[in-house]
Amino acid sequence: MLVSVDPEKCCSSGLCALSVPEVFGQDEEECVVLVLVPEPPAALHDRVRAAARRCPTGTIEVRD
Repeated sequence: MLVSVDPEKCCSSGLCALSVPEVFGQDEEECVVLVLVPEPPAALHDRVRAAARRCPTGTIEVRD
């Protein structure tokens, strides 16, 4: 799995960072999403996919 984001689309809801803090964070100034671990371990894949589905702006892209 490879995780990427488009920070221009991010609305700073923070749902991803709350759902999977091991993979997502937020920029302190802009509060936009940051990918902390672009290739998360298999144990987190389901949670990352769920976070991507819940993202209100479709900012998160997940590629297998």
